[in-house]
Amino acid sequence: MNVLPSRLVDALHRFNAAHPWDHNAHFHPWLLRQLPRRVRTALDVGCGSGDLVRVLARRAGAVVGVDADAAILDRARELTDTGLPVTYTLASAPYDLPPGPYDVITCVAVLHHLPFAETLGRLRKELAPGGTLVVVGCARDARPVDHARGLVSLPLNVLTGWLKNHRRPAVRRPVSMTAPTRAAGMTYDEVGREARRLLPGARFRRRLFWRYTLVWRAPEPG
Repeated sequence: MNVLPSRLVDALHRFNAAHPWDHNAHFHPWLLRQLPRRVRTALDVGCGSGDLVRVLARRAGAVVGVDADAAILDRARELTDTGLPVTYTLASAPYDLPPGPYDVITCVAVLHHLPFAETLGRLRKELAPGGTLVVVGCARDARPVDHARGLVSLPLNVLTGWLKNHRRPAVRRPVSMTAPTRAAGMTYDEVGREARRLLPGARFRRRLFWRYTLVWRAPEPG
């Protein structure tokens, strides 16, 4: 369902191309607020060029970033200070993930590319008792409230892009992804219901900028 005239959509695409900003990195400060100040181990699933891995390295004794794209992992290694406690691993989630347990597992804008239930089940298995899973995800608009939230995001997206870029030089073009991708198939309601079924007590929220967030803490032992 397209609720905007095609000319306006084209104009927005041109503006965003000229004033790009990272919708996922926008959530990094919020993500850090969900975590303890210090943790032993962290896993970032679908790490891409390693932006979140390097952020997590400020909190964790060791961070593992995994991605199914070898080229973008090479770029992540180039961008990462060799002194950071970081390891990048070529792996396809959920089946080839390095085994845990991990005190923190993050998954940003990746879950919709993967089998949902199998992936959450594997992440739950690899999380240490008392550990924290944080997901920033994408879902499919289905209800009027979904489309309304998207409409609200549009002018905010334009404003944010302008504020972040109007005094900056041209940004570096990101490395092209080669791993298989797919559009979000599950609706927000479906994601929320399935997440709460698989992860009892999970906190699910719809967000602006076409995202949702999911936070779950594994039960403590005993």
